[in-house]
Amino acid sequence: METLGILQEICGLAGLPADGLNELELTGRDPVLPSSFRIGTVAQAAIAASALAAGELWYRRSGKRQGITVDMRHAAAEFRSERYIRIDGGPPPALWDKIAGTYQTGDGRWVRLHTNFPHHRDGILELLGVAYDREAVAAALGQWTGQDFEDAAAERGLVATMMRSAEEWRVHPQTQALAQQPLIGIKRIGEAPPRPLSALSLPTGARPLAGVRVLDLTRIIAGPVCGRTLAAHGADVMRVTAPHLPFVAALVTDAGRGKLSSHLDLRAEDGREGLRKLLGEADIFVQGYRPGGLARWGFSPEEAAKIRPGIIYVSLSAYGHMGPWALRRGFDSLIQTASGINHAEAEACGLDRPKALPCQALDHASGYLMAAAAMAALARRAEQGGSWHIRISLARTGRWLQSLGQIGNGFDIADPTLDEVGDLMEESASGFGRLTAVRHAAQLAGTPAHWARPSVPLGSHPPVWPV
Repeated sequence: METLGILQEICGLAGLPADGLNELELTGRDPVLPSSFRIGTVAQAAIAASALAAGELWYRRSGKRQGITVDMRHAAAEFRSERYIRIDGGPPPALWDKIAGTYQTGDGRWVRLHTNFPHHRDGILELLGVAYDREAVAAALGQWTGQDFEDAAAERGLVATMMRSAEEWRVHPQTQALAQQPLIGIKRIGEAPPRPLSALSLPTGARPLAGVRVLDLTRIIAGPVCGRTLAAHGADVMRVTAPHLPFVAALVTDAGRGKLSSHLDLRAEDGREGLRKLLGEADIFVQGYRPGGLARWGFSPEEAAKIRPGIIYVSLSAYGHMGPWALRRGFDSLIQTASGINHAEAEACGLDRPKALPCQALDHASGYLMAAAAMAALARRAEQGGSWHIRISLARTGRWLQSLGQIGNGFDIADPTLDEVGDLMEESASGFGRLTAVRHAAQLAGTPAHWARPSVPLGSHPPVWPV
């Protein structure tokens, strides 16, 4: 299926009118990154879906359609944006902990560790009983079977998965649960009067989301990409975290473009009260906690809808909201390993060990689909009223990627270097220094996407909406 057909399906899932497809120009073809999977198509479709949603909102607010262009090569570069950022022309960012990655277990299986967060790293080292050393970790894992280690890590709330083939994943109980969950789930969760988009002012030079307020309670890539995309179309996006929560510096810099950033500790009542005040004036609430994770602080979808009737509540999970793995922690790289993607990539290029995709495609695709669905829900709220809950999971996005099939010449292209994507980069000031980063791949003729606020360190702003 070509990108246009894929977009028609996404529009149907999101409840987005397909009219904007007539104004869309798609250029390029796979492969644009070295992979047997159709990464370029996935990138182009996901980013185009978010642009179509922005275009639809603009049409409803201004009465004007606008041309939209998405080039596949540019979209694929944006799916690797965190790899290409540079600060003051310095070295590439550090993205992985030194013991993260793949290891072979004693029964010949492979496992992948994700140890970027200190508590996940320390938990793995404690489980294995070794020092913080890659060779020591490899030796210890040689004493385990792959399945036993995956189970033991999960029991401790750690993040590690065993590599499976696509067929092994196909018969896994979690896959059966994922089959019952759509790529984009949208459900009405409360009553509220319609909130016409015309009620929000449109100053000169406005963009589709002018006046829209977004709370971003996410980390790593997928959720932050959602917020960054909404900011690119003019929303006021407030990223909320706390000093005790771990983060990856490069990801904060890259995905922080366009956002405000505040600290609120939800373990304390004043932190929860601060979030309730922000929520009381928000339009969209994006969160990446495990299913039910925010309920303990009083911010479940239903509770948020009571605080702010008409809220668009967007939930991101690793493995979906149903099934035996629903409450497991997970990241893109681990889901690639567990779901057969790494196995298929390895087979395609003749390797006998896991081979990762050339980008965090599940993260990025999920982020843009979250943004598209959130904007589509704003349009639905304008007509129907109500509060709405959107659910997207990395594993379900992975299932979608796999459903698009593989290509035979995927590894004929070299991995693009920074110099080779130089024409897709832009420079801007930031709270970290002079930032060089990939500009947004969706080109909107009437309301060009851009980030009006610089990327800043976490907690740089007070937890209040700008006037």
